[in-house]
Amino acid sequence: MKKKIVALSMAACMAASVTACGGSKPAETTAAASEAATEAAESSAEETKAAAEIETVTSGKLTVATSPDFAPYEFYAIGEDGTPKLSGFDMDLAQYIADYLGLELEVVTVDFDGVLSELQTKSVDIGMAGLSPDEKRMGIMDFSDIYYTGGQSLVTVKDNAETYNSFEAINKPEVSVGAQIGSIQMDLANENSPEADIVGLPKVTDIISELLTGKMDAAYIETDVAKSYQQNYPELAIVMDVPYDTEGSAIGVCKGNEALLAGVNEAIAAAKEDGSLEKFIADAGELAAGEKYEGLLDAEGNVQN
Repeated sequence: MKKKIVALSMAACMAASVTACGGSKPAETTAAASEAATEAAESSAEETKAAAEIETVTSGKLTVATSPDFAPYEFYAIGEDGTPKLSGFDMDLAQYIADYLGLELEVVTVDFDGVLSELQTKSVDIGMAGLSPDEKRMGIMDFSDIYYTGGQSLVTVKDNAETYNSFEAINKPEVSVGAQIGSIQMDLANENSPEADIVGLPKVTDIISELLTGKMDAAYIETDVAKSYQQNYPELAIVMDVPYDTEGSAIGVCKGNEALLAGVNEAIAAAKEDGSLEKFIADAGELAAGEKYEGLLDAEGNVQN
């Protein structure tokens, strides 16, 4: 709400400064300043009304569930002081949306399938974890407009790039293929390599670890996420694109909250229009190339068991 107070105060100051500079100012100048103050007040009132119409799990807060193992979307970046900080363009966009709606941001960190559960039980307002608007998920959540377009890939390590480079090559019982539990990538694994030994893991970082240690042969990973981890682990190899009809990310919104859905879509449009989203994506890419903490932390920064 601070931005509204500032806007109104600035307009009021404009009117005051025009008057204070002397009574010789033309009447229309004073009238224009007064009109500007009135418009600012009306705009503030409209924003206040819009925010009041949005019901959230906790009054005055926007509660967001995320899975911080999905760089550059959401992850813990290690700062110069060695402290992990929740980062990523999803988190920057979440803050933008909260500010836009005049709400305080509260983030709940869980595994990816936990994001889906939190939305299904309506324990949070929105979920941001590189979610694709899959039809099967539409029964438990509403989806915002697409805010980011990506792709899907088959990933292995360089030593195996010549061996596991096609669906035919991995669609065998003796080949272990990984995907994140509850994700679109798991659906793609079942669809394109049903005969493989499909291994579901809760975190992308677990999948990367299994690939690097040779415990897993290949994996389905979102393309930009794979590229992000490839910067830190050059042994990884993206061997092929995986066809997928809906190559884009949306925000999961608590089912039936039409006012919140409309507000989220307005905020996404505003972030695109003013260039904020583009900057969030660029900043996240730079951070993701640095050191990251791979795990879950609570609100106080302590490791979650």
